[in-house]
Amino acid sequence: MPLTPPTTAARRIAIAAPILIVGVAAAAIFNMTLRDFHLPGTQVGDITPGTIQPSTNCAVCHANYDPDSEPGFAWKGSLMAQAGRDPLFYAQMTTANQDVANAGYFCLRCHVPNSFVTGHAYQPDGSTLDSLDLDGVNCHFCHSMVDPVYSDATSPPEDLDILAAMSEVPMHYGNSMFVLDPTGTRRGPRADHEAVHPVIPSPFFRSGDMCGTCHDVGNVATTRQPDGTYRYNALDQPPPSDDLAHMFPLERTYTEWKLSDFANGGVDMGGRFGGDGPTVVSTCQDCHMPVVTGRACFFGPERHDMKRHDFAGASAQVLDIIAEFTRDDPNVDQAAIAAGKAKAVSMLERAATLQATTHGTSLRVRVINESGHKLPTGHIEGRRVWVNVRYFNKRGGLIHEHGHYDHDEAELDETSTTIFEMHVGLSEAAAAATGLPPGPTGRMALADTIVKDNRIPPRGWSNVLYELGGAPAVGANYPDGQYWADIDYPIPASAVRAEIRLYYQNTPRHYIEMLRDNNHTDHWGQTLHGLWTSTGRGAPILMAQIEAPIIRPPLSPGLARAEVWSDIVDILRDFGRCAPPGDARDYTQDGVLDFADLTAALAELGRE
Repeated sequence: MPLTPPTTAARRIAIAAPILIVGVAAAAIFNMTLRDFHLPGTQVGDITPGTIQPSTNCAVCHANYDPDSEPGFAWKGSLMAQAGRDPLFYAQMTTANQDVANAGYFCLRCHVPNSFVTGHAYQPDGSTLDSLDLDGVNCHFCHSMVDPVYSDATSPPEDLDILAAMSEVPMHYGNSMFVLDPTGTRRGPRADHEAVHPVIPSPFFRSGDMCGTCHDVGNVATTRQPDGTYRYNALDQPPPSDDLAHMFPLERTYTEWKLSDFANGGVDMGGRFGGDGPTVVSTCQDCHMPVVTGRACFFGPERHDMKRHDFAGASAQVLDIIAEFTRDDPNVDQAAIAAGKAKAVSMLERAATLQATTHGTSLRVRVINESGHKLPTGHIEGRRVWVNVRYFNKRGGLIHEHGHYDHDEAELDETSTTIFEMHVGLSEAAAAATGLPPGPTGRMALADTIVKDNRIPPRGWSNVLYELGGAPAVGANYPDGQYWADIDYPIPASAVRAEIRLYYQNTPRHYIEMLRDNNHTDHWGQTLHGLWTSTGRGAPILMAQIEAPIIRPPLSPGLARAEVWSDIVDILRDFGRCAPPGDARDYTQDGVLDFADLTAALAELGRE
């Protein structure tokens, strides 16, 4: 089911996009115009079509010689390469356009940035995208990027004229406020290159600021108020500021990193990230472009500090969906996507550490965030991490479980465990403006309130600084400096061992069904749901696991022993009856008072 280039008729529609947009806007809650989404940086028409070349041109020299190290193969399996073919993105964009007219113009800027080169961003539903657009965040696009914040000491001198010629230069990184070299001259991190085409060395390519161009997202239709709340902007005018700290946060990965210890001196992770490179990691590239020995070009020199173009994150499930969607597309390398998925799973397996200790009648589970940003991070829709705890008796039988996931129903028992996630909602003011109920919402384009954000912070956490950056903790208390979360789980009386697992999921059932059920415009919601169903229904990915013996303290005399005798009397009195969840007399926590509970209670009396 490959996406196909637009027809001639579709191209004519793209040229007449402003006329068509007016017709589309009438169905939305807010009839926003392109002015509402205007941001500084390269605009449609600034780059002559044909200046940015497709990835197939780059592959002539940078692919098909060493899949383990070459830039081409790794990139082809990444979400960067497949951003223009992502059914999840198109389903999200459809619902955004339904709520806010022309929102797709803003969405396309990050996910299909070449649409600002081809001009197809003017059609906000993506219906006129062509083959260059579908090339995703491609090689030439990234390697034409100019650092918008000029430095006399480090910036290439060529950048000064480019920035001076622009009508609006971005002053902040984020919201895909990219600046492209209008000549398409390639840029890279090395001065000692041996390229056959012109290359301008630029330190921007070694900086996390470059990644921040797209990996911080704020809702341009909202502005932060002096009291810390957010309000919708007036219609048909540009945002009052391009500073993302003033906008409602939709993603703050770059800010989370920028305020962390990783960005401020680096952290020695002992080789956990970085490939064959230094153990101290500080930039986004250190983790997401690990060092390997290899050649950047098939005829170039072998280098021991090659940055592999993995761009691995956490979206293994999305790569599954894309692979299924594009399996008949000759322009997609399925082997590369499979390799990209494996790298994403590997990244998840290194992102956290588990510890467990017994405290009286509780098991304390500690989840340590090993990443350079919140856990989980990224676009907030759907992404969640949770703890699964299973208790076993001395016979090896499972007696109780927290965080059970029902694979048949694709449902998580959310009430029995802790889930690390971010939820957004509508304030009373937003509800009045939209006609929708206040409180939690899945309608991202309209959200103006953080309902929950208990995601685990990175090293260097500061409540004040992260609040100012639009990345606060909500519904959780993390003291400054804490980069872990502790959760206490009650221990059933007969438990002798616990298995603890940490899981990640970014396409949960409720989210995929919401995108399907809320879509009344096109096929993308249903298409996404079908692909999700055929690829395992977003089955959670195991991040970490440990086992912990249950070490019980000696039974305290007096009152504790009397309490156990009281429990025995109650069990005999109510023998065979159901017990509510958490009932202290239900020693096995199986929901019924029976011989197993009597045996466990007597065992308590027998302990010294």
